[in-house]
Amino acid sequence: MSETLANLLQETRQFPPPAELAAAANVTAAAYDEAAADRLAFWARQAGRLDWSKEWDEILDWSNPPFAKWFVGGQLNVAYNCLDRHVAAGNGDRVAIHWEGEPGDNRTITYADLLAMTSQAANALTDLGVVAGDRIAIYLPMIPEAAVAMLACARIGATHSVVFGGFSADSLSNRIQDATAKVVITADGGYRRGKPSALKPTVDEAVSRCPSIEHVLVVRRTGQDVAWTDKDLWWHETVETASTEHTAEAFDAEHPLFILYTSGTTAKPKGILHTSGGYLTQVAYTHHAVFDLKPETDVYWCSADIGWVTGHSYIVYGPLANGATQLMYEGTPDTPHRGRFWELIQKHKVTILYTAPTLIRTMMKWGADIPDQYDLSSLRLLGSVGEPINPEAWMWYRENIGRGGCPVVDTWWQTETGAIMISPLPGVTAAKPGSAMRPLPGISADVVDDQAGSVPNGGGGFLVLREPWPSMLRTIWGDDERFVDTYWSRFEGLYFAGDGAKKDDDGDLWLLGRVDDVMLVSGHNISTTEVESALVSHPSVAESAVVGATDPTTGQAIVAFTIPRGSVDTSGEAGEALIAELREHVSKTLGPIAKPRQIMLVAELPKTRSGKIMRRLLRDVAENRSLGDVTTLQDSSVMDLISAGMRSSKSDED
Repeated sequence: MSETLANLLQETRQFPPPAELAAAANVTAAAYDEAAADRLAFWARQAGRLDWSKEWDEILDWSNPPFAKWFVGGQLNVAYNCLDRHVAAGNGDRVAIHWEGEPGDNRTITYADLLAMTSQAANALTDLGVVAGDRIAIYLPMIPEAAVAMLACARIGATHSVVFGGFSADSLSNRIQDATAKVVITADGGYRRGKPSALKPTVDEAVSRCPSIEHVLVVRRTGQDVAWTDKDLWWHETVETASTEHTAEAFDAEHPLFILYTSGTTAKPKGILHTSGGYLTQVAYTHHAVFDLKPETDVYWCSADIGWVTGHSYIVYGPLANGATQLMYEGTPDTPHRGRFWELIQKHKVTILYTAPTLIRTMMKWGADIPDQYDLSSLRLLGSVGEPINPEAWMWYRENIGRGGCPVVDTWWQTETGAIMISPLPGVTAAKPGSAMRPLPGISADVVDDQAGSVPNGGGGFLVLREPWPSMLRTIWGDDERFVDTYWSRFEGLYFAGDGAKKDDDGDLWLLGRVDDVMLVSGHNISTTEVESALVSHPSVAESAVVGATDPTTGQAIVAFTIPRGSVDTSGEAGEALIAELREHVSKTLGPIAKPRQIMLVAELPKTRSGKIMRRLLRDVAENRSLGDVTTLQDSSVMDLISAGMRSSKSDED
């Protein structure tokens, strides 16, 4: 494996931390030594950042791997740690959330406000018969009530299952049924691309198939007409009339906090279970360390949706546990115009931005002249999450958004890991564009070959985790066997979730995406990520997605779908010349073996609503198969255009 996933891309640029940031950094290089000397003692110190009602008896019980128990015997309340303790410390007037609605409405919510709202929701849920251990489904747009609903569940010990507000009735009902949820919290709708987008009809259809649901709590957001059943209750009539007094009860460190469903290789989604003490310890610590958060002065913005793990860990639990002030935005980055993100950063003087490479590449495509119109001088730190970021997007982000002076922290983690695992530390690391760099203190990540041997520097293979970590998933809900089979069976005693990686000559880590996104071309394994990075390094390219298609000569051939930058002429001969130039550019950058058989110039790529490129659909097009399920696509018409273009293009083979 070390030969087959060799380091094709060479990246030599390095960016040390700004001296001023390094001098005042929350976490210094000493943390690595401290964690290496005694990993468990290190995590116990981080747990001490929280308020515990009862101290733990044992830091880690790993007597029955892979089933971990952290801070055994300890008791705490997650919502108390996110709210009450800040108010008790005299910070009730600090802004917790600056919320911006897509139509331009906004709300400013302090920690005291958020505590009162959460207490009301906790009382209302209790009045509806919800008790500790019950499951609650949450299907909401990006409104403050989404965070309130999650915190209220945590407060009373109910386990929440947040379902992204763009999923279908089938997806929602499957998740409700798997968790046997008792209540759904939803809204009439939300705003998306300038108009109301209904949610309640989807919930009605899903609930009709879910006998476990007793009540549906509905937030009035858009005011659109909704059908009403005897299970339905308005949030403003139920929650907002409840008492604002509520005493948080302590729960065991291993009490189930949430289930978050993620797609698997089978049709049945996997319910990833996270518990309370270890999870909150690691999300609070990593938010403090990776983003260098100064809660008195920073304004932090994670642009993820509440429905994804990033929204759980780095909008709700991590930032609020740390007393952060943050921005929360309901809508899309191009509504009502393409400068919306930068306008919000300018308005709220955002200092820390955490967003996805997909969005960064979209902004590149739109052009640097858009962010150039705004004052982004408040920014001091930039973060990237969701997939590997290619070096050119990393550089564009640093130069055009960070104005050349902000560290970029490229983070690797998963729904399953719960919190950031691999990332630069902004006050310590001389970052390399496109590299997640090193495991954080207290984390044991490695790259191994087929036999689970650690690969040498310069080699590639499978990314694994060697030791348990506090925020790790505890199981797949209701299916321990699938948990073991999915994550722990490939390599004995090691966690492996399907990502390929390489170590460069310095031992720094480069993520290559899913191992199933590695193409076997004439006996050489080539990562789609590396070919995409090579294409995007060309000045005419904004974004690219690469797939392997069956080829009679080479086994698999490389097919690239490429979005040109806005000003590039792609008509007629100019388009053909660009394609030829791009094929040569890849050949020169990575070697002739990686030259794409075919390059399609396209206006858009098929993406899920969370921004992930659906390469499965592109493989179907490249191999002339009929398209499979496209329900999770943000815009299904994209595939019609790509398919039509593919049929009309002739293969340009050497």
